[in-house]
Amino acid sequence: MKQKKKMVKVRWSLILLLMTAATVNAQRSNKLELTQDFVDNNLNNAIAQYHTLMERVPAGVLPRTYLKANDSLVTAKSNSWISGFYPGTLLYLYAYSQQPDLLEEAKERLKLLEKEKNNKGTHDLGFMLYCGFGNALRLTDNADYEEILLTGAESLASRYNPTVKCIRSWDHNGDKWKFPVIIDNMMNLEFLNWASRVSGNPKYAEISKTHANTTLKNHFRADNSSYHVIDYDSETGAVRNKHTHQGADHESAWARGQAWGLYGYTLMYRDTKDKAYLNQAIKIADFILGNPNLPEDKVPYWDYSVAPGADVPRDASAAAITASALLELSGMAKGSKSTRYLRAAEQMLTSLSSPSYKAPIGTNGGFILTHSTGNFPSKSEIDVPLSYADYYYVEALMRYRQLMAN
Repeated sequence: MKQKKKMVKVRWSLILLLMTAATVNAQRSNKLELTQDFVDNNLNNAIAQYHTLMERVPAGVLPRTYLKANDSLVTAKSNSWISGFYPGTLLYLYAYSQQPDLLEEAKERLKLLEKEKNNKGTHDLGFMLYCGFGNALRLTDNADYEEILLTGAESLASRYNPTVKCIRSWDHNGDKWKFPVIIDNMMNLEFLNWASRVSGNPKYAEISKTHANTTLKNHFRADNSSYHVIDYDSETGAVRNKHTHQGADHESAWARGQAWGLYGYTLMYRDTKDKAYLNQAIKIADFILGNPNLPEDKVPYWDYSVAPGADVPRDASAAAITASALLELSGMAKGSKSTRYLRAAEQMLTSLSSPSYKAPIGTNGGFILTHSTGNFPSKSEIDVPLSYADYYYVEALMRYRQLMAN
């Protein structure tokens, strides 16, 4: 049974945006190269853009992307994996600006998501619930958000198979996979770690660690790149297939997948202090930054295994996720690696904030970034804005701002 705790309203300035005090303190040995004006200007531009987006989003749905060809907003229902990113971004921007309309819009959209706490048909509840309700809980004293999250964590835990020692990702493509686990699933473990801390029930953290350990064992190649999908036998736990679904081929390194792995093992080290997770995060970071196909501006093409070319789309979402993760990892790593990760994150943020990737205010349907790639093999969402690109870009700016404050 959950241990009841008194809800305390916490000032956002003390949250450190999920980075530990040790992480922030470690950054002090590295000189920050971006300026306060750079961070503030980009956050203020993001707020202006999201006021444009707020005016366009119909009631009852969440924004997903924008199609310039016919000036149309593509939306999603609450059961979409992307549903938490729009309210989550609004909450980050409210934390920065204290503009009440941002908070009110986030609260209204969160009402759409509450029912997903009972959704046991998806592994994406970390994205769907924690990015929104988790941020809302840090900003308010609304005890209802805690209850929603704990119910959602139980729903997520229901997808865990103790034989496979993983959380099942998808229920579709049963003719191809028996028990598919995707690298993206690492991003939902933070939600379970939180649930154990708040409820006092170790079950959620144990599932999280076991899933991370199984993924560490089976998802990575010798060069520390990651497979997208590992298919397990649900009855024996044996690996059946090592596949991709969104990468160029089964042996390629899908760019956003590498970003999910980097972020996932960084947060697992933050939450557990298990050095195996830190070591893996460092290995993934070194694979990304040392990849010969990584462009000079550090915004990757959609797959690291694809030869660069003018007709090969970039993925700004992968850069935004990677930048946010590297900012945290730079405070965990030591010496030259710490500096390398910080400088890379700064370069990614500089590139994403340039006219090459950041839309002029009032354009792009209200989304902040351009040139993201959703699912290239399926010819879906190619070279478009995406809600999760905006979310991790704003998160990275907020994390950088916190480093400046310390």
